[in-house]
Order: sequence, then structure tokens, then C-alpha cells
Amino acid sequence: MDLIVDALCVKLGKRTVLHNVSAHLRPGRVTAILGPNGAGKSTLVKAAAALVDRSGGSVRLDTQDVATMDPRARARAIGYLPQEATVHWNIVARDVVALGRLPHLGAHAAPSPEDRAAVDRAMHDTETTHLAERPVGELSGGERARVLLARVFAGEPRWLLADEPLASLDPSHQIDLLARLRAYAAGGAGVAIVLHDLVQAQRAADDALVIADGRIIAFGPVAEVMTADTLARVFGVRVAPLDDGGRRLLVPVGRVEVG
Repeated sequence: MDLIVDALCVKLGKRTVLHNVSAHLRPGRVTAILGPNGAGKSTLVKAAAALVDRSGGSVRLDTQDVATMDPRARARAIGYLPQEATVHWNIVARDVVALGRLPHLGAHAAPSPEDRAAVDRAMHDTETTHLAERPVGELSGGERARVLLARVFAGEPRWLLADEPLASLDPSHQIDLLARLRAYAAGGAGVAIVLHDLVQAQRAADDALVIADGRIIAFGPVAEVMTADTLARVFGVRVAPLDDGGRRLLVPVGRVEVG
């Protein structure tokens, strides 16, 4: 199931945040959404999940417009992981993860053995099984982030959209979370993640979508998009190559000198 963004425009108040954005994202791949602060990255993933209204264009899953899908069907197809690792009720971790199964339940229906198995798998895949009976208010930021990722996994969406999932995580947990998102994509789902860390984007993503001032600057395979020229032009940084086990990464080492 492809995720197709076609001439998407979004206004927030009187300001146009996205201008005719078009991209064709494919399942089985991780797409990193990159850009400077205020570029429109978060708005793009929210629009893709039908969490903000659009003023023009469309977002489709194959031929289905996400904005007109039945909400439960859309929630089964698209999982959204927000920036904030926040849970508003201090319930135990397993109950948080089980919330991911709500789109699969009928009205007033009790969880089925399939639902419970999906929760078990999600907690196993995120290494949160040992946290199952702990209130989320007692968890560290990294533990809570993994529990919330498990909640999305439990819903078994065809597309997983994550908005800055590395925020507030230490480097070890950042690497771990990206590895889990890659594994989810390897299972056939599509994954799109908003990132600020250019090195982690090169390590984790198959494709990169670079956006600035609400417009796409480049989109395609990471090695073709994340060039020294593009990174200097969009982010104002100088880069140096790093050999990462035979893979060439570009690491920011300074700001581009102006003038």
C-alpha cells in the first residue's frame, strides 16, 4: 500500500505551511523527513495521518483518500507516534500498549486472543515485556518512548508515521528505536519519520525527503539526496565523510561561511 502525497497544501491560520508538496512513499522502506526548524515537517506527517486539515491536494493510500476514509479503517492503516512521550493517565504499561488495538475492536467488544497476542508481540519486539505491570509515570523517558512505540506496533498499521521520535532520548536509545523502526519496515510496512539528526537519518533511512519553507527541495534514495551541496544549501552546514563499516556518511562539522 503506497502513501501518495499529491500537491498537498496546508494552512495554519492565515499562514500557508505546505505548498504543493508531492511525494510517492513506498512500503518496506524507511523515509526520513528532514528540514530546518519551521520547514513544515511535522505538519506533513500530521496531514498524512489526517490530523490536520488541508487546503488543497490530497494524501492517498493507493487510491483511498486518507481524509475521507472511515476513521477506524484509517486508524488500522496508519499509526502515528507523536513527538511527546506523554501519557495522560498513570496506567500500567500493558494497558497503554493495549490502546493500540482499539481500532480493531467492535463497540463494547472485549479483547480477543488475537488482540492479546498482538500486544504480547509488540511488547516483545520493543523489549518492554518486563515493564508490563509498571505504571507509566514510573518509567524513564526511554522506557516510556518504547512503550508508546509498542502501542503503535500493537495496532499493526500498514504505515507508521513518527514525528521526531528521537527527541529527549539518549544516543543508545536513539539507535535502538531506529533499529526497531527499520525492522518494522522490513516486515513490509511503510515507515516515515521526522528527524533532525542528519547522521542517524543516513544510517536508518532508505529514502530522504528534504523540505524547506513548506516546499520539497529533494526526494529520493538517501545517498542521492543527502549530498554535501544539499546539506550546505538547506541546513547551512559543512560536512566531512565518515566511513561507517564500509558505508560513507556525511557528518556535519561546522557552519557554512557566508560571504
